[in-house]
Amino acid sequence: AARYYHLSDSAALQIQFHGYRSTAVRDFSGGFQLAQKMGRSLLVVDQRASGKSEGTTICFGIKEKYDCLEWIKYALERFGDIPIMLTGVSMGAATVMLAAGEPLPENVIGVLADCGYTSAKAIIKKVMRDIKIPPALLYPFVRLGAIIFGGFDPDDGDVLAAARNCRVPALFIHGEADDFVPWA
Repeated sequence: AARYYHLSDSAALQIQFHGYRSTAVRDFSGGFQLAQKMGRSLLVVDQRASGKSEGTTICFGIKEKYDCLEWIKYALERFGDIPIMLTGVSMGAATVMLAAGEPLPENVIGVLADCGYTSAKAIIKKVMRDIKIPPALLYPFVRLGAIIFGGFDPDDGDVLAAARNCRVPALFIHGEADDFVPWA
């Protein structure tokens, strides 16, 4: 599910993807005004298993990248030949970067990734360390559970590898004060 905010028929489109266990409206309430000041219409997406979207499993951007590619396809069919900018925060940043590692239509002119993580595996292990669970012991079981019950492999979510395949300009934003997703 997504919400569309029309600026003008000729405006570029910014497609926005939110973070883990959030919603598009929550994460982009501030970004909404900025995008409109920059002359962009907005398509704010509730990622799978979040907000008004269907599903029960959050896949850390791994399956969501295909949703991003489908939203691009939808936008081109619905709005025609317009420039498209992909933006995401946290898990949404991983989603758009994983999508940008795939072949994109020429209409996609850039990616903005705010406080994204380097891989699904890395962020899962970081959270395990934060809650005092040894990743070496538990991660294999989490991975197996994701494969069996979620239908995805956390080891497939390598955002750095996708970034190496990205063929459009990408802006990465991250601050040292982020105490959840490591800025390094």
